[in-house]
Amino acid sequence: MSKTLALTEELIALSSVTPEDKGCQSRLIELLAPLGFVCETIESDGVTNLWARKGTAQPLLVFAGHTDVVPTGPLEQWTSPPFVPTQRDGKLYGRGAADMKTSIAAMVVAAEEFVHAHPDHKGSIGFLITSDEEGPATDGTVIVCNALKARGEQLDYCVVGEPTSSDVLGDTIKNGRRGSMSGKLTVKGIQGHIAYPQLARNPIHQCAPALAELVAEKWDDGNQYYLPTSWQVSNIHGGAGASNVIPGNVVIDFNFRFCTASTVEGLQKRVHAILDKHGLEYDLKWSISGHPFLTPKGTLSDAMSDAIKSETGVTTELSTTGGTSDGRFIAQICPQVVEFGPPNGSIHKIDEHIEVRFIDPLKNIYRRTMENLLL
Repeated sequence: MSKTLALTEELIALSSVTPEDKGCQSRLIELLAPLGFVCETIESDGVTNLWARKGTAQPLLVFAGHTDVVPTGPLEQWTSPPFVPTQRDGKLYGRGAADMKTSIAAMVVAAEEFVHAHPDHKGSIGFLITSDEEGPATDGTVIVCNALKARGEQLDYCVVGEPTSSDVLGDTIKNGRRGSMSGKLTVKGIQGHIAYPQLARNPIHQCAPALAELVAEKWDDGNQYYLPTSWQVSNIHGGAGASNVIPGNVVIDFNFRFCTASTVEGLQKRVHAILDKHGLEYDLKWSISGHPFLTPKGTLSDAMSDAIKSETGVTTELSTTGGTSDGRFIAQICPQVVEFGPPNGSIHKIDEHIEVRFIDPLKNIYRRTMENLLL
């Protein structure tokens, strides 16, 4: 069994359902400290974070990831227990196999191989690991990033081990992610008997034209890296529960997934303008879970693309699709951030797995990326 596979199985066996770490990071420290990494545990409200750094010189290349996993779902639906790593038919099964304990194991073993082969490498290597990525993400990576910023530690490159590949290992690198902004819109009416509409004001009827305009609105054209910004309604709540009552208000939840062609302020202003134009009486509360980030094609993406090509023969594509990730926090203190990891077809699913044939090549890609940047 390869060292990367063995470490992956060790980590899967630790039932670190978010925000628990269950000793994963302690095991990583056992492996990193002998290599010369100075390891620091940063705890925040039940979340365990690890910052480890070897060297003090620039450039600083950081590997980032999370030890927490999503809940298993119904145990009886798993073919084998989710925290008993199991190989069958060329695949390794277990919660976290794809998202993202294989990536963490591959990063650590890649660093070990690189340091042993090149003890006098230039620059520094870092690890930023959290147990709060699958949860609220309020006490994880963002806490470490704020601490590093306060210290003046400069990150130059960061590779996040998210499962980004689509069909085969290496076909996709994420070089950015869209931002996510939600709104809770309460449109106020006047409740009344449905037989006497002249004595009431139906907020559902009132807001319908505004909703139609918001749906039809073209928010931006996107750019060479991003699809256009998307606005979607996720929930509508209205009515008193009876068929003969006009509701007094309706609550509408919506979300923007927005690209770098738009701004938070600009999108909010345009939504308010449309609602105001339709004369609605309303309250609107905004929440922002992530700003968009983008690393244009350059030193880091080229180094990783070259590593992928050399190891697998695959020509990779840069992509910004998908949901948010901790890259949004790291991008605030690091100019070049990309995400790369194994195929993502089984993530968060029953019988999550990774093909065993991808595990060592993933480790080799991370090692080759270090060679491209630090030699």
